[in-house]
Amino acid sequence: MINMYYDRDADLAVLEAKKIAILGYGSQGHAHALNLNDSGMNVRVADRKGSKAWERARKDGLELGTVAEVSQWADVIMVLLPDQYQKEVYDREIAPHLKPGDTLAFAHGFNIHFKQIVPPDEVNVMMIAPKGPGHLVRRTYLDGKGVPCLFAVHQDPSGQTKALALAWTRGIGGTRAGAIETTFKDETETDLFGEQAVLCGGSAELIKAGFETLVEAGYPPELAYFECLHEMKLIVDLYYEGGLSLMNYSVSDTAEYGGMTRGSRIITDQTRAEMKRILRDVQNGEFAKEWIKENADGQPEMKKLRAATQAHGIEQVGVRLRKMMSWLNAGQAKIEVSG
Repeated sequence: MINMYYDRDADLAVLEAKKIAILGYGSQGHAHALNLNDSGMNVRVADRKGSKAWERARKDGLELGTVAEVSQWADVIMVLLPDQYQKEVYDREIAPHLKPGDTLAFAHGFNIHFKQIVPPDEVNVMMIAPKGPGHLVRRTYLDGKGVPCLFAVHQDPSGQTKALALAWTRGIGGTRAGAIETTFKDETETDLFGEQAVLCGGSAELIKAGFETLVEAGYPPELAYFECLHEMKLIVDLYYEGGLSLMNYSVSDTAEYGGMTRGSRIITDQTRAEMKRILRDVQNGEFAKEWIKENADGQPEMKKLRAATQAHGIEQVGVRLRKMMSWLNAGQAKIEVSG
């Protein structure tokens, strides 16, 4: 049975006396920093000097410094750098400045759970993981709402780490929606499995396979794009708002019956067996070893797979169709800038 916590369960005063460092001013970093700053906390941000993120933080009125500078200054250090960079940065710029009683925080448990980062016993270690992207964490906070969060305590020498985690969650708006207590292990393993088997891996492969099936059968790729990718958002929004039942209620009876009688022909016992193998690779650390080695080697497989995705027919027709939809151009611009 999970425990859910709300604003009434979190005391911001626990965090008000702390000096808070946010390492990284990306999607989650900017949301945590700005929300905590607006909640009255003492916040400094670290990013690469002269980078776009550095300039954004400066324009947003936040105090800035290098990772080493803000780590030395802070009592609570939130590491919001990409997973693959955290160990190197921790070893070089964070660990030398940790003091007994400091708190090290994360938004994902990968590096702690797989022991890439092993903090000293006298340092508190906690996690606050919003279940939504940073722009949504920020937008809902400004709207007086919030994004649900997971939180966990890995080390608690002070006896105050849970209170700190709840205060942080409240400071970013999470306890407005509800915060669930978990563990680093459970957050990490369920997060990796969900990304690989369903959210990023499974859904993308299903979309591509559907597109390929229609195009190979002679249907226009534009129709295949709309049926297999574009309309996916409509379905996912219904899932998000009211689960599977709202989706079935909202679509036509034909779609509901067709989906319920044919879906199990796509997701078969073989698919479920493969999902279990994916979960085992997450649980036993095989995926973590693979990902760590992939980064040590310069991401050769990642680069190859990215290129293959960009070259896929659904991406080619999608770029053209999205340019015809003026309300979607902002999303395409983000891809071009990041690329």
